[in-house]
Amino acid sequence: MSLVNRSAYPGSPAMPADAPSGTARKAVRILNGVFDALSAHQVVDDIVRAISAGQRGVVCTVNVAILMMMRSNPRLQRFADAARWTVADGQPLVWASHLGRTNLPERVTGADLIDLLCARAAREGIGVYFLGASEAIARQAVDALRKKHPGLDVRGWADGYFGPDEASDRADAIVQSGAQLLFVAMGVPRQEYFIEEQWGRLGARVAIGVGGSLDVIAGLRKRAPRSAQRLGLEWAYRLAQEPRRLFMRYLVTNSQFLGLIAWDPIVHAARSLRPARRGQ
Repeated sequence: MSLVNRSAYPGSPAMPADAPSGTARKAVRILNGVFDALSAHQVVDDIVRAISAGQRGVVCTVNVAILMMMRSNPRLQRFADAARWTVADGQPLVWASHLGRTNLPERVTGADLIDLLCARAAREGIGVYFLGASEAIARQAVDALRKKHPGLDVRGWADGYFGPDEASDRADAIVQSGAQLLFVAMGVPRQEYFIEEQWGRLGARVAIGVGGSLDVIAGLRKRAPRSAQRLGLEWAYRLAQEPRRLFMRYLVTNSQFLGLIAWDPIVHAARSLRPARRGQ
């Protein structure tokens, strides 16, 4: 695993990261992913500062399954590379970072970011919008967040079940709401494609794809206990809840990830020897 300068990934023309020139922070490359070496609270602080400064940016949460998907999906790979913040939503990624010079401080999940960002948004008057899941689930999640964070300024919410011809209408509703912070819960890569395609008209300062997090917040799906999360066993807890849907995904992607992690140092060592051989 290698240390990189995050400023080398400033954003694509479709998703400009309006960070001040010269801004740089430590990040860690794990295989084909570049992750910010930030805790969840540091990410939230950074996002709130960007919103307060009138800047824009996208947050990309990447777990092992998404990292493996990126290897065969160039568009998704470009999205992650262009994001202003890319965080590791998986304990195996945190463990893998320990093989390099800089460690990722912790796992940063979409559900945790929603909770922490809504807490800050309620205190600082930041308007939020939720897009994704069914209308009933979105409403339940919004009600739960309003109850937990009194004063939360929810500018609106809408379900994620719409066709390509309706995407612009969803984007118009978001910009008309005046929300500064947008949570998109439509699954990978659909949520990333929506953010990328509509970024120029969304109006929101910060957008973040949060996958199935609204289901968790609405109480439809339970998260593992904190002790299991710290041990990196949340995947097993989720597998027990959804074995049919998740068994093959975890089996294939986790096996692929472990194999690539084991092989990566060998590849880098071989590459480092090539110049020396040519010079002999």
